[in-house]
Amino acid sequence: MPSPSSPAPGTRPHNLARVLRLVHEEGSQSRAALTETTGLNRSTIADLVGELIRRGLVTEEIPETPGRVGRPSPVVTASAEVVAIAVNPEVDAVEIAAIGLDRSIRVRERIVCDELPDPRGVAELIAATLSRWTGGPLADATIVAVGIAVPGLVRASDGVVRNAPHLEWRDVPLADLVSSSTGLPTAVGNDASLGVIAEHRYGAGAGIDDVVYLNGGASGIGGGLIIGGSPVAGAGGYAGEFGQNRPRITDDADRRTADGVLEAEVSRRLLLDAVGIEAADDEALAAEVASSQAPEVAGEVSRQGRVLASALANIVNVLNPAVIVLGGFLATLGELRGEEIADAVGVLAMRESVDGLSIRSAALGADRLLIGAAELAFADLVANPGEHG
Repeated sequence: MPSPSSPAPGTRPHNLARVLRLVHEEGSQSRAALTETTGLNRSTIADLVGELIRRGLVTEEIPETPGRVGRPSPVVTASAEVVAIAVNPEVDAVEIAAIGLDRSIRVRERIVCDELPDPRGVAELIAATLSRWTGGPLADATIVAVGIAVPGLVRASDGVVRNAPHLEWRDVPLADLVSSSTGLPTAVGNDASLGVIAEHRYGAGAGIDDVVYLNGGASGIGGGLIIGGSPVAGAGGYAGEFGQNRPRITDDADRRTADGVLEAEVSRRLLLDAVGIEAADDEALAAEVASSQAPEVAGEVSRQGRVLASALANIVNVLNPAVIVLGGFLATLGELRGEEIADAVGVLAMRESVDGLSIRSAALGADRLLIGAAELAFADLVANPGEHG
């Protein structure tokens, strides 16, 4: 699914997309608010809303306002019945969710894997899950597309996974496989690149034009960039692979590899080993680490925090972001060692670039990658609602 083209500004299709994007990204809006925000007149807004209602993309209701004099402005809400299927395959589990156009999570499942998921198996799993859901919780829903957040390099033009090393996937036409299995349009993106879009629109980076996001997962560390308010993908869609950079480590006692990249030194697996458990989701791991009294756990958290800080300092020097958002197990490091990490970044990075910098945990928590995948799946619909329904 290539990036959708937007209608020409000032045209009816463009204005239809503006209204739908507002209620999708900013939540329920009164007609009066839509009129003020868009600068369109009331009759035009009424006409556009009417078309979106006919297409099943929004609903409208008159709010109850006891004691109010006069008729209140109708409130327009994106439909919860129009859904995208969001998928995040990882080395230990495949997470699948149905997310409404109103951004509600209708249903989700985390299917634990005893071995590495293979691409055809993932496609079949998505199809089987959809079959169950359409006979149950999604019986009345309209499913528009599938969006998949993959921990690896994804070619933006056609959804081919060029290399997901921890999954052992190379040159996999995942979009085609899933589309063939489900009969639905399918879009595939890098997990961290989708995570930064979600956090920029709805989470810790909302309202910020320059954001760097680092995602820490079972497959390592990936990154996503928002520069000047727009996502940065790079020539092939591979920008933001911070996990493959080599951090500055001045104390040999902090090394775990001879010349390792960031994701080899700062690792979810090393945290699991420190607390003595084989597997856990992010919330369970965070609880285990936070509650542990073992000195080796505290030592490992501190070590990873120091190494992470050196990598963040390099990011700050090169990109000068206003906000760095940490997701997954990196958020745990940030919450437990946030002050130490910020202080170390302040020492290692240029003082001018650190001024005003904020390092934050992902606000969307475990939902961040699924919401990002859903945004990818909804992209064509939101850009061109007049061609749907």
